[in-house]
Amino acid sequence: MTVFMLILAQVSTSGADFWVTYWTNEEVIREAHVTSVRERLAANKSHTHLPPLIEDTTTVSKDDSLIIYGSLIVGCMFITLLRSVMFVKTCMRASINLHNEMFSSILRGAMRFFDTNPSGRILNRFSKDIGTIDELLPRFMLESIQVFLVLVGILVNIAIVNPYFIVLMILLGFCYYGVTSVYLKTSRNVKRLEAITRSPVYSHLSDTMTGLTTIRVSEAEEMVRNGFDSKQDDHTAAWSLFLGTSNTFGFWMDVLSSLFVAALTLTFFMLEENIGAKVGLALSQALIVTGMLQYGLLRTTDVVSQMTSVERVLDYTNIEKEPDLESAPDKKPPPTWPSEGAIEFEHLYMRYAENQPPVLKDLHFKIDPTYKVGIVGRTGAGKSSLISALFRLAKLEGSIKIDGINTNDLGLHDLRGRISIIPQEPVLFSESLRHNLDPFQQYSDEALWSSLEEVDLKAAVTSLDIKVQEGGSNFSVGQRQLICLARAILRNNKILVLDEATANVDPETDTFVQETIRRKFKNCTVLTIAHRLNTIMDSDKVLVMDSGTMVEYDHPYILLQKKAGYFYRLVEETGPAMADQLLKIAEEAYRKTFHIDGTAEQEDLTTAL
Repeated sequence: MTVFMLILAQVSTSGADFWVTYWTNEEVIREAHVTSVRERLAANKSHTHLPPLIEDTTTVSKDDSLIIYGSLIVGCMFITLLRSVMFVKTCMRASINLHNEMFSSILRGAMRFFDTNPSGRILNRFSKDIGTIDELLPRFMLESIQVFLVLVGILVNIAIVNPYFIVLMILLGFCYYGVTSVYLKTSRNVKRLEAITRSPVYSHLSDTMTGLTTIRVSEAEEMVRNGFDSKQDDHTAAWSLFLGTSNTFGFWMDVLSSLFVAALTLTFFMLEENIGAKVGLALSQALIVTGMLQYGLLRTTDVVSQMTSVERVLDYTNIEKEPDLESAPDKKPPPTWPSEGAIEFEHLYMRYAENQPPVLKDLHFKIDPTYKVGIVGRTGAGKSSLISALFRLAKLEGSIKIDGINTNDLGLHDLRGRISIIPQEPVLFSESLRHNLDPFQQYSDEALWSSLEEVDLKAAVTSLDIKVQEGGSNFSVGQRQLICLARAILRNNKILVLDEATANVDPETDTFVQETIRRKFKNCTVLTIAHRLNTIMDSDKVLVMDSGTMVEYDHPYILLQKKAGYFYRLVEETGPAMADQLLKIAEEAYRKTFHIDGTAEQEDLTTAL
């Protein structure tokens, strides 16, 4: 319908122009007839030879012609307005659909996508590219379509007046096509280069704002400024190149247009009869063609260049997706699952990309219900990857079973909704406190207040509807961590994952969080990624990772008896004083767990080892 309205608008405009030409010719004939009558009357008075009477062939009066022309103008205005409204609505629907598809695709994107695409690049898609699709592309597209429809109407009018014009247009068309093809091929690549060099500028700004405190403390302002200048210079160079190619294209369009007008003027000398109105129509509209053709081709190349933004948005609609969110009806777990919290890894491999080696290799161990397990290892050992595997954030080979149910058979909502996690960096959204605690509105206000009371935050909060500022800046780091802990208490899942939740808080908050976790999650399975060994020395077991494999798995006190063991070396690296303290904590926890006294300790250890 929009295409039909575009064509109808141009037909009405060309019809109005052609009616002016017809009206002008009618007036010329009418004026000639009046002159002829006057000459005959003058001849009758002088009795001379009577001149021939020019026949009046006009069929429309002046008033009728004026009414018809006015009607055509009003019709053009109405159709043009309707065309514009329909075109804008069509573009808005297309833009909204593209944005929603990209947004939905990114929300469902695999974690590998976010690992390989910096935040600046993603922001560039939603800011610059979507902005281009919203603002520039519709305007350029409407102008280019309108210009070429006007050109078609003008060419048809000129061809009716001057048949030689068809030959001129064929020759000129080849010239325009050659120049435009060269320009399009160049401008498309230059525009893509401009977009590519723009993304690092956004990424650099985003990273600078994130690490501004570190930059100032390290006195690295000059280095960061030089890095930004270098990236900005690359983008400016690409943009200048794009402007240069556009200006060169415009110059050659001017040359070809001037040659076209000169050739059209010469062809009128080849016609036997030239009616003034028709010649005037042809020349005036030819002059319009010279300006509009260049403008139309420039706008067309702009549309082709801006379509790069559409291409970039469409690329993000086809990214790798995560598995299904919902479980199949026959695979859906019971509402009370997991009721015990037993976790079993069976020959598990995990890789972030199919063409990369696995980051987890043949993991095979079992975590008993309600066990508190610490996960340790050097940087890159696979600790975080193990948690990613538990939440199925990457592709797995092998299986992870929770209470006997293979997590590969479950939908992501059923799996992730039954496991709580308290990250090292607390995440709060710029919504109300109520929304941060209970985003799906599943719990009563009494339950929300009770969870806040458990973490000693009830007195610090005046209302559940208090607005959490960006990044939770109106709460301290410790309070933000306590809110995340309250969220985990509220959900009351049987499995809790801690990514060193107290690494960035003060000692007092650290002690409070550890005691709260031991008290509230006593009957839950707790997995703790440890960056500080003192937080996991009283665990039931410690899993030691190295290069994606399990090297040791036992009670920390038992592992410390192995002088050549990996865990023993990690403890020794903390220093003699700290190592002795850690050993005492592990020994005390061991005796408490296995209910042994000092006399039976050596015998039990020998049996365990």
